[in-house]
Amino acid sequence: MSRHPEVLWAQRSDKVYLTIALPDAKNISVKCEAEGLFSFSAVGIQGESFDFTLQLYGSVIPEGCKTNVGLRNIICSVQKQEKGWWKRLLKSEEKPAPYIKVDWNKWCDEDDEESTSDLASDGDNDAYDDDNDESSDDDGMLYLPDLEKARGN
Repeated sequence: MSRHPEVLWAQRSDKVYLTIALPDAKNISVKCEAEGLFSFSAVGIQGESFDFTLQLYGSVIPEGCKTNVGLRNIICSVQKQEKGWWKRLLKSEEKPAPYIKVDWNKWCDEDDEESTSDLASDGDNDAYDDDNDESSDDDGMLYLPDLEKARGN
């Protein structure tokens, strides 16, 4: 029987980001279909299988789906067919499964995106690639030099 990994999601007007928390995963398979069907499967470090399928809120561009595999997680960037903000991640109005959560570290409101889009380059992949270098364990943590400054040392 397969299990579900934790899935964090965030969106921009043109993309949805899915971060799948699965350290040291092997045999990773990610599929995006135009009608918004997103499928994931992988094998965990102890040989257990993980998989899930999501019917996303809107249509996507399959060629615009990119996956970056890190040591602790897999980050998928899914390009929306039409630019705009989705009311929710899934097409279904039911409460999402407990393994699906909002990624507040990557979340951006519609208002925020407009003010930061002037600063971003045309291809926001540069900014996206920078996020991939950091492990999810560091998110929201103060680094030692910052902590020393905060203490006044």
